Formats: sequence, C-alpha cells, structure tokens
Amino acid sequence: MPKRGKKYIDITKNKENKLYNLEEAIEKAKEYSYSSFKGTIELHIALKPQKDKDPKSIKGTVSLPHSTKEKKVTVAVFTSPENEKNAKEAGADLVGTDEIIKDIKKGKIDFDVAIATPDVMPKIAQVGKELGPKGLMPNPKTGTVTDDIQTAIEEYKKGKSTFSADEKGVVHIGVGKTDLETEKITENIQKVLNAIKDATGKTEVSQIIKSIHLSPTMGPSVKISI
Repeated sequence: MPKRGKKYIDITKNKENKLYNLEEAIEKAKEYSYSSFKGTIELHIALKPQKDKDPKSIKGTVSLPHSTKEKKVTVAVFTSPENEKNAKEAGADLVGTDEIIKDIKKGKIDFDVAIATPDVMPKIAQVGKELGPKGLMPNPKTGTVTDDIQTAIEEYKKGKSTFSADEKGVVHIGVGKTDLETEKITENIQKVLNAIKDATGKTEVSQIIKSIHLSPTMGPSVKISI
C-alpha cells in the first residue's frame, strides 16, 4: 500500500465512515480535495458480476450535460479515400488509414478518440495491440465504428466520453471539476448511471451496482448510498 502524505492523513483523521446521499457525497468530495490545482471529482462504480460476461466487455459512451473537458479533443478518423474530405470538413484532426497506422506502429499516437468506418476495420486490426490498452480501438458499442462519421466527430468534439469496466468490474470516470456546482455534478452522475444501465441491458441501478464511491483527484473517497 502506498504511503499516505501528511495532508491526506490530516483530512482522514476526522473522516466519518458512513454512507452519504449523492449531494452530500459531492460536497464531501469537494471538501476533502487538497490539490493545489483544480481537481476532478471522480466516480468509481463497482459492478455486480454479470453472468457469463467478462467485466471488461461492459463499455459504452456518455455525453455529460455539463462537460468536464478543458482541453481540445483530437479526433482521428480511419476511412477510405473517398470519405476523407467529408471527415476533414466535419472537424477531424487526422484523416486517413495507412498513414495513421504507420505512425501508430512507430509509437506515435497523437489523438484522444479514434473513429472508423466499417470498411477499414480489417486494416486497423493490425494495430489493435497498440490501441486496445489505451482504450482507443474503434468499437461499435461506443459509436466509434460507424458510417455516420460526421455525427460521431461532432459528438466527441462536444465532450462525449467512452467508459469501460476494468478487470475487477469497476468503472472510473470524471464527472466534474471541484469548482463545478453540485447540482451540475449530480446531473452528470445521473447521466453516467443511465449510460451504465444501457450498457448492461438492465433497468434498475440496484441490479448492476455493488457500490459507488466519489473522490477528488487528491483526497479520500466517500461512499454513496445506492
């Protein structure tokens, strides 16, 4: 276990080990943040085991009503030559297939989102080992394999995010900065929960979620009552 710093230890001395409702948890996470910069409020959702389903197969997308992204999102589009002009006009930063694949093989991955048309997916498979671990492999479940590249580019440029569960079945996702209003973070969290329900095909949160924690970038977590 990593050694905790003095600030962390000081904050946790009087920390109550209890369940909080959503708005209380957000306020506590803000209170517990001790970073010198504007930190992110992070949501950690432990999912119940799904019968005959690998936890890492649970993935999807969510467009938060209140964006948490401050930097420009760089979008790469893998497509055939006849679609390249449309992709560029729609706002793609990198367009092509062969050239992007060459760069990836050289270790150059200068994009945040990869979108592909179905016809070039067999080519992209050759860089799956580079893109997969970084969560950048185009996937129909996240809307990044599509013929409607214009809509996909627009959505990701506006802040659409992908999420996936790790090998332990936990989803980690930022839901707002520490200076974002509690009401807006609440709306973002509710949007994430609905997206996870869609990704698992369940209708009730209690059917899929084992526990939920909220934490600042630097600071202890608090547990939310489901």
